[in-house]
Amino acid sequence: MNAPTDVAHLLPTVEQREVPEAFLAALKQRFGAQCSTALAVREQHGRDESAFVSVPPPAAVVFAESTRDVADAVALCAQYKVPVIPFGVGSSLEGHLLAVQGGISIDVSRMNQVLAINAEDLTVTVMPGVTRKALNEAVKSEGLFFPIDPGADASIGGMTATRASGTNAVRYGTMRENVLALEVVTAEGKVVRTGTRAKKSSAGYDLTRLMVGSEGTLGVITEITLKLYPLPEAISAAVCSFPSIEAAVRCVIQVIQLGVPIARCELIDANTVRMVNAHSKLGLREEHMLLMEFHGSPASVKEQAETVQDIASEFDGNAFEWATTPEERTRLWTARHNAYFAAIQTKPGCRAVSTDTCVPISRLADCLLDSVAEADASGLPYFLVGHVGDGNFHFGYLIDPDNVDERRLAEELNVKLVTRALQLEGTCTGEHGVGLHKMGFLLDEAGAGAVDLMRTLKRALDPDNILNPGKIFSA
Repeated sequence: MNAPTDVAHLLPTVEQREVPEAFLAALKQRFGAQCSTALAVREQHGRDESAFVSVPPPAAVVFAESTRDVADAVALCAQYKVPVIPFGVGSSLEGHLLAVQGGISIDVSRMNQVLAINAEDLTVTVMPGVTRKALNEAVKSEGLFFPIDPGADASIGGMTATRASGTNAVRYGTMRENVLALEVVTAEGKVVRTGTRAKKSSAGYDLTRLMVGSEGTLGVITEITLKLYPLPEAISAAVCSFPSIEAAVRCVIQVIQLGVPIARCELIDANTVRMVNAHSKLGLREEHMLLMEFHGSPASVKEQAETVQDIASEFDGNAFEWATTPEERTRLWTARHNAYFAAIQTKPGCRAVSTDTCVPISRLADCLLDSVAEADASGLPYFLVGHVGDGNFHFGYLIDPDNVDERRLAEELNVKLVTRALQLEGTCTGEHGVGLHKMGFLLDEAGAGAVDLMRTLKRALDPDNILNPGKIFSA
């Protein structure tokens, strides 16, 4: 494995580049009040939800309000060879936002307009600072919705940059399948467009897919065109408890292999249910639980739900609870969406070392059950949730970020988990992205040849290595 767990490797390598005073002066002259060097603002933009807390903040923050702002800021960075890191809402989990080589942060949260809704074509074009909840609020009057739901109210730009997915991916896919076109600022400060609103194209290289998941290392995304979907005529949600994780996972595998078009299928282990009950004052049965959702016509939803209930009964599933109104569904899904925050509040001051491996659905039980046994044996507190309908699951190992022994133990568990997933022909990251934390694993997964090709692309598009440097792989 290329992700060692020696103490020296448990924290990111910090190699700050010089940020010339002339550059900061030029930045302030161009942006005025839109540029801040206040320590509190810089610190806010110098950390995400990862367990890395010791990296110095960026030297300045630019609050972009237009594509022109982004282009001008990047052009100045190119002129002075200063790193630049895009910032949405700061909800990423793998150290994507950390200024490990210094530089500035470009905050795109003010670029929050929905530019065009094309209901007839089922597309929408947005600025990168639009959040997923704001987008769905904007399109619901058209009878449409955007299904990608990573849990947090992330920005569309950040979701595109990390190739996010979430709870609905089992039916609607990930950001990869749902981004049609982009506007991107290159490392030179030039504005380019990739893709169109057409459903397909054979015109040249697929630059849109190259940018989706590039984590800000190839360009700064300033506009995104997305697919939309009709709001389902009927939606039904259900929770079902199981006597063991194995029984729940075997049920999921059977549901998927039988081709039931389930929209969401989430696992929460009993330990996490207890955390959520305490945090959100819920009364959920404290057993291993599947949360499911069905979309379609009233008849098809009823048929899907009955089929899944029959399958679950074969695996000792019990305590089914159905919800058809929005209020009832929200109550059930609160357990899943609050799992992360419920967990970290059980250990004040802790951070979560998160995992997000994904394996072929047929290998899910093999990967998950051994990983649960290792986590239980370690004695380290953790939470477990999973988008198990597509073979993706998350452990969050709860650690004191300043405790070297706890960090080492969490990283050892993570290495074992990822090694197992790769051996089962899975991936080291299903949706969080590589950032800092998965860099060594990327080499194990993709191989030296593929990573060298990625480096070649990076150097061609960003020869001075100013776009979010130090992420995905070393230069």
